[in-house]
Amino acid sequence: MFVAWALLHGLAGDIHVIEFPEPLARLRERKVTPGQFFLDACDGKFTDEDLSELGNRFAEHYYENDDRPGTYFTDYAAAVGTEPPSIYHVADSWETYERLAPVIEQRFTEWQATQET
Repeated sequence: MFVAWALLHGLAGDIHVIEFPEPLARLRERKVTPGQFFLDACDGKFTDEDLSELGNRFAEHYYENDDRPGTYFTDYAAAVGTEPPSIYHVADSWETYERLAPVIEQRFTEWQATQET
């Protein structure tokens, strides 16, 4: 869900914008779910090529790293609820995306406010 959000909010890397724009167009048109896009276009692997420089800096902040815990997985679980046995059992749907997207947007806005321009 995070990769889809990032790409739909202008943080896509050149691999998605220049080299392989068709899958990104399908994501924008919601012809594919966020998870299916990730499996098809990213081979199920999230790498620094997927995002722009700004996107990678935000991802590094939002995800856990060696220096500090991130809040993405906590936000994800809170946004989608606690009914599934784990976050890996949450439906790959645009409805799930719509529940999580505002939370990511808020975190991105908060993070941007702390960045030097």
